[in-house]
Amino acid sequence: MSPARKGAGGSGQESATARLTRLLTMVPWLLNRQGVDISEAAAEFGVSAQQIESDLALLFVCGLPGGMPDDLIEAEWESGRVYLGNADTIARPLRLGMDEALTLIVGLRTLAQVPGIVDREAIERTLAKLEQAMGQGQAASADAASARIHVDIAAEAPPEHLAALRTALDQHRRVHLRYLVPSRDESTERDVDPMRLTNVDGRWYLEGWCHRSNGTRFFRADRIEAVQVLDVDGTPPPQARPRDLDAGLFQPRQDDLLVTLRLEPQALWVADYYPHEGVEYSSDGGAVVHLKTPDTTWLRRLLWRLGGSAHVVQPAALAREVETGAAQALQLHRSDVNEG
Repeated sequence: MSPARKGAGGSGQESATARLTRLLTMVPWLLNRQGVDISEAAAEFGVSAQQIESDLALLFVCGLPGGMPDDLIEAEWESGRVYLGNADTIARPLRLGMDEALTLIVGLRTLAQVPGIVDREAIERTLAKLEQAMGQGQAASADAASARIHVDIAAEAPPEHLAALRTALDQHRRVHLRYLVPSRDESTERDVDPMRLTNVDGRWYLEGWCHRSNGTRFFRADRIEAVQVLDVDGTPPPQARPRDLDAGLFQPRQDDLLVTLRLEPQALWVADYYPHEGVEYSSDGGAVVHLKTPDTTWLRRLLWRLGGSAHVVQPAALAREVETGAAQALQLHRSDVNEG
């Protein structure tokens, strides 16, 4: 079996970021342990032997730009022992400059302030290693410089709400939320078992198991109108799984409604702005876009705003709703004009 194909059956459940981090650590480790048994490498990195083989298959097609044989990393593991070659460019341990170390220190100290971070000890250990590696003089300079840098992570969310959510996370307590749903312009009451707080594109989000929806949901912290920490165990059920944010914050669910829209050229920005399942461009400059949504309220408003530059192809029921709403709006407008 060729190295490029062997071990291709990886789990597929790991994020790209986590795998890249392991690969960058794995290469220098393997280069310094030529002939190491695959099972020993698997134990070192906390993954299965099959995953190590899958990683080696990926390394086999990685290397310097050009893609010629001499540019690629050499990997051999047919015998059950691992041998790497032609990877000298990443064989040496990472050496940080003053600016790079300072950036890492500031980032880690900011990360330590994030509500819901589980392993704060790991952050503290990493900071200690950085300061030790820099030496006392440079560490003191970095400490003084980082103390003058302030990173604002509040992102419009009320501090008292973030504090309450962090308390709920730390104590594994359920929370009761009054949450604004802008698409329906209504406030909803719901009980949530918190899973994590995360900051995406400058906004705080709570991810948790929503008992109203009976599923994992994200809640924008600045849309939480009220939060109450309940004296109830808030451990999420076994089926609750954190979302892989490498694929984006907003991802369609299997039971979401599939909608097909026809866009005129002036409305093509919709395909760039909104997540979709696919887009087919036509010779006249327009496009057909397929997207999923759990709620069509926002979509109807968007289509009314776009006027004749977009319309629903499928489903037919939604097309009729949009047409009826537009006709009612036109009739109301004519009535206002006549009365004026």
